[in-house]
Amino acid sequence: MAQKVVLKVLTMTDEKTKQKAIEAAADIFGVDSIAADLKEQKLTVIGQMDTVAVVKKLKKVGKTDIISVGPAKEEKKEEKKEEKKEEKKEEKKEEKTEHKK
Repeated sequence: MAQKVVLKVLTMTDEKTKQKAIEAAADIFGVDSIAADLKEQKLTVIGQMDTVAVVKKLKKVGKTDIISVGPAKEEKKEEKKEEKKEEKKEEKKEEKTEHKK
């Protein structure tokens, strides 16, 4: 299962260091996506990778702190649940209108 790792790269202050951090994280096997927030100095890495390997690689770029590690939230499942609920509501409305006729 994919996991989401949020890291704070303290040396990520400009576009050059941001690019270095992204490239370092991209080299790791199992990384699916990377998002960088320059203002908060955060780097979010999602995929089936080793968290320790990510931190080791990013320490070459600069000081790195782990903010959080957890499962990647899958939005698709939530959307499907909402669609199913809507379909059930529509079916109930159709049944009620058919019974009235």
